[in-house]
Order: sequence, then structure tokens, then C-alpha cells
Amino acid sequence: MSRILDQRIFLLVTSFLTSLQSTKVLSEWKKCGDRECETAMSRVQATTDYLGPDCRYLNFKTGEEIMVYSKLSRKNENLWTGSKGKDFGYFPKDAVKVEEVFIAEEVEVLTKETDFLCLHGDKYTFE
Repeated sequence: MSRILDQRIFLLVTSFLTSLQSTKVLSEWKKCGDRECETAMSRVQATTDYLGPDCRYLNFKTGEEIMVYSKLSRKNENLWTGSKGKDFGYFPKDAVKVEEVFIAEEVEVLTKETDFLCLHGDKYTFE
């Protein structure tokens, strides 16, 4: 009985720590093509396969095209946000090469809590 209880506690703690990680604010600032971050800034191509650490990240294979909508700034400049088909998420800028720039003048705006939530289907997952 004690062993089962220990396993359940371990699973609970693991689940809690994973939840904290997937709602962590990655940066307080981001750069966008407009104040609402709705305009695509550029089109990039993946130079390597990438599998993100949680559901906030965009997974892709070498050669796939991604539309970039924002770039985290100040604290965490190595992550960009973009879409590939219907998938959307963060990815390291070092995993892609810029193919075409649409917006040269970037606007820096504050991030929102919703920028760092996982989107499953058509609803946000608050963990």
C-alpha cells in the first residue's frame, strides 16, 4: 500500500512540475509586425528537425516552411513564434533560415499571459 501511495505522490508532483513549466512566461516583451501581432513578419524554412519540450512549441521537419508572427525580445531573444499549416507555437530562431521578409520595421509590445498557454483544438488549456 505504501509503495502505491509513493507512486501516486510521485506522479502528482511530476504532473504539477510539468504544468508549471508549460505556463511559464518565456519573456515579457516581443517584437511584431503590428501592435496586435497579426501580420506575418517573414517566411522561414526549417534547417533542422525540431521537437519542442511542450505543447507551446511548434514541431517541424527540415525543409518545412513557417510563417513568423513574433519574436521574443529582451530576456529571451532566441525564440520566435510562427505557424505551419494549422499548427502554431514557439521555435528556436537558429533552427530556421529566413526566406522572405514581409515587415522590416518591428514593433515591440508587452506579452500577455495567453501568449504562453497551450492551445488544444479550439480551446485554451489552463494548467
